[in-house]
Amino acid sequence: MEYTYLNHIDSPIDLKRLRLEQLPEVCAELRAFIIEELSHNPGHLASSLGAIELTVALHYVFDTPNDHLVWDVGHQAYAHKILTGRRDRFHTNRQFKGLSPFTNPAESEYDAFIAGHASNSISAALGMDVAERILEKQGEAKAHKTVAIIGDGAMTGGLAFEGLNNTSMDNNDLLIILNDNHMAIDPLKGGFTQYLVDLTTSAGYNKWRWRLYRLAIRLHLVDEHKRQVLLRRFNNIKASLSKQANNIFTGLNIRYFGPTDGHDVIALVRILQEIKNHGGPKVLHIITKKGKGYAPAENDQTVWHAPGEFDVATGQRTSGNSSSESIPPLWQEVFGNTLLEMATKNEKIVGVTPAMPSGCSMSIMQKELPERVFDVGIAEGHAVTFSAGLAKEGLLPYCNIYSTFLQRAYDNIVHDVALQNLHVVFCVDRAGIVGNDGATHHGLLDLGYLRPIPNMQICAPMTGEDLRQMMYLSERLEGPVAIRYPRGRCNSYTTLPIVRDVEYGKGWKIKDGKDIAVLSLGALGVAALEAIEEIQNKMLGVNIAHYDMRWLKPLDEDLLREVADGFDTIVTIEDGMIAGGLGSAVLEWLSDHGYTKRVIRLGVNDSFVEHGSTKELYHMLKLDKEGICESLLQALEK
Repeated sequence: MEYTYLNHIDSPIDLKRLRLEQLPEVCAELRAFIIEELSHNPGHLASSLGAIELTVALHYVFDTPNDHLVWDVGHQAYAHKILTGRRDRFHTNRQFKGLSPFTNPAESEYDAFIAGHASNSISAALGMDVAERILEKQGEAKAHKTVAIIGDGAMTGGLAFEGLNNTSMDNNDLLIILNDNHMAIDPLKGGFTQYLVDLTTSAGYNKWRWRLYRLAIRLHLVDEHKRQVLLRRFNNIKASLSKQANNIFTGLNIRYFGPTDGHDVIALVRILQEIKNHGGPKVLHIITKKGKGYAPAENDQTVWHAPGEFDVATGQRTSGNSSSESIPPLWQEVFGNTLLEMATKNEKIVGVTPAMPSGCSMSIMQKELPERVFDVGIAEGHAVTFSAGLAKEGLLPYCNIYSTFLQRAYDNIVHDVALQNLHVVFCVDRAGIVGNDGATHHGLLDLGYLRPIPNMQICAPMTGEDLRQMMYLSERLEGPVAIRYPRGRCNSYTTLPIVRDVEYGKGWKIKDGKDIAVLSLGALGVAALEAIEEIQNKMLGVNIAHYDMRWLKPLDEDLLREVADGFDTIVTIEDGMIAGGLGSAVLEWLSDHGYTKRVIRLGVNDSFVEHGSTKELYHMLKLDKEGICESLLQALEK
């Protein structure tokens, strides 16, 4: 498609050549470009549409990449990618060997910091800004500006407040832009969200204050030497005029500007031009609408956060909508339906999620039993400790957190749950390879970081039926339990030769054999079974045993003893890092019990995995049927 302006913008320098009054048309073209591209190459749509005017204004005013834009929740940054030399490659966004799904300094000098997880922008940007001041004093270079852009619910995260507190104390010139759309993936909950709503209701006061401030600057009544004294006096006056005026930011001695319309690009440029050179920390509060400019996304912001493929003209989504009974359910749907079923029978069961009720399907229980589901915002550490408090008083919390985000709550798991042996069930969603979201979102570390924790019990279902049984079994256990399961559609028992119920701490023998033994954990067991069957169909006389371990902790020692006594070569298969996972546990057990065996461990070996489709990544890692076949054939040869 031909664009009047966008086709000629290859860097922010080209953007700066335009007149101010041309910027709204640039925004319109960016919006049309993103909608068209994401209609056939799915990505994060609504968040990026809501940040377009802000992005254009930032690159128009600031000297990027010398000035640093630190994005929080990088799915706001598609317009940023397009304006910084990646327009012609944007069609590869989130694809294997294509553009990263989030900002990544390894991809572009314009990406100041990585932004896959939420709430880190203020802390990172503050560190960068302070470093610039120190280096300037050391005579190395002139200090540049640093801007933290925090939005899409990231301000509900505890790390954001830690950064904000430090910003108020350190000598810095940081600009924090609060992109306030009252949304994460789902509508935001909690007191801070209502607090921001209250701030926006004082629009008349804020307009008056802004005009008075600009007048004082023009008349040279305010300079940096007078600012602190005048600010304290002004805060005392405005506190008596408005309950919103003396807000959390001014209370921390951070100058507050706003709220202002985040979709008025001309006004944003003018405001940024006026405040960018003010010394000291400052917050610009803008109000935006997630999905802005595309009616379907505006009307259903949760669904259109990442809608998959869709028809631009009609807004009809063309993927992920099948209701055919022949298609297996999603793993999270099995979780959500089972949790509701359990909760209707057991009044002690409650659900906890950090801002992802629809993503993890806890929304199923939330709809029916809203008083027993707690969406705590993007605050994983709090979600875990809050669950610990619930459990301490006798409730049974099912705390659902994606594997990659559970990393952020590690101390809370250890100190607040496991140390007291509290009965909290961690439903570790999106475990293993998750696909196009890439290295920041793959759930590859949980086996290794959960296994060393005393009192922790860890299981992984091979099929949807297993997940359902493991959830029911977890209800009867004591202490912390982690049930990890992947993204996507479930495997089914229909592919397996026999069915065996899930027992605590017990694996099961899927098929007998005599040559080598395969021990799998979790959903990859189906790929392992298919690989074994393919080898045996092609190589008559070869007989490979296959065991589904089901539990990483406790290990099934009877099963391991049977394997150790019967086989010289053992192959372990897991959807995670090799270090510390199933293969490590098996090696440790064999060594502790005096066995010397050849153990081949299949998994991810000490590297972060890039983005791409799940199929492409499993193939690259040799964890698909073909890759497992190859590894098993090599094991048989030796």
